[in-house]
Amino acid sequence: MKTCEKSSIRSTNSNGELMIQYPNGLFAAANSQKTGYHRVWIRDNIYTLLGHEAIGSWQVAEKTIHALLDILKKHEYKIDWMIKQPHPKDKWRYIHPRYEPDGKEIWEEWGNKQNDAMGALLWKIGDLHNKKKLKLRKGDKEIIQKLVDYLQAIEYWHDADNGMWEENEEVHASSVGACLAGLLAVQDIVNVPLHMIAHGEQALRTLLPKESVTKDVDLALLSLIYPYNIVTPKEREAILRNVEQHLIREKGVIRYVGDKYYNNGKEAEWTLGLPWLATIYKQLKQPAKHYHYLNKTKNAANSQGELPELYYGGTSEHNENTPLAWAMSLWRVANGY
Repeated sequence: MKTCEKSSIRSTNSNGELMIQYPNGLFAAANSQKTGYHRVWIRDNIYTLLGHEAIGSWQVAEKTIHALLDILKKHEYKIDWMIKQPHPKDKWRYIHPRYEPDGKEIWEEWGNKQNDAMGALLWKIGDLHNKKKLKLRKGDKEIIQKLVDYLQAIEYWHDADNGMWEENEEVHASSVGACLAGLLAVQDIVNVPLHMIAHGEQALRTLLPKESVTKDVDLALLSLIYPYNIVTPKEREAILRNVEQHLIREKGVIRYVGDKYYNNGKEAEWTLGLPWLATIYKQLKQPAKHYHYLNKTKNAANSQGELPELYYGGTSEHNENTPLAWAMSLWRVANGY
């Protein structure tokens, strides 16, 4: 399948002042053709926008959201089909969370059921709309309503998905929470049935502080604190305590104990976890921990001043997915500029 040429990507500098972006406004996951990270993930785009918003780049945010909505419109027939006939829940029938730079679906078997990506998109739409930084065009409101109806059709509150890490199908607290946050955010734009919120609340309270039945602690749970702010103070404290006790490493944060992705005998250390924690502690007004994780983030940067996706466990060798767009974005947010 033909993709945009690498020359069409605008690269970041070491401070992430301009993420890796295509002319249509969508962001690549990283500057890496070899691994497929030149492609567009809905989730990565939403997190990448956080860094642009930190410096007031609202036009960038609006352009990206419009581009993501255009992708959903292009595949609207799939959304309609799931709404009208939600069973069987075959993977290929779900809204894809990853696309070619031009918005084409990627036809291959992978962890395609990622409900958190749909929740993230709804959340950011509502967030920008409430800040009066998003103009809804013709047809936008209709596709947003269909996305809500889609989450109702799949019954997101107990739907086993592949989650943020695109792995085993199970009910993930981070996915349920993302969908719940998204639904709450768009209540003033479209119709959100109250039972969808009630079901989500009940499911989330039951799951937390665990991520799922197989994972007691998971890096993805940080999303429920930032950016979604969908947890109680007690749940927040438990998540942070568990992450810091079990997942922190020298060059990053492992996703969960026993993670096999890029495993060299030890779990890979994801750099984005460090600025994520720094951002959370900045918002909690705990400067000592904020600066602690900010310094660890700086020390995790490579010789070009970039945050790669991950380092092989216990080493200073990182993989080729660098710079990782949403890691750079979270670093900018943590820095406060």
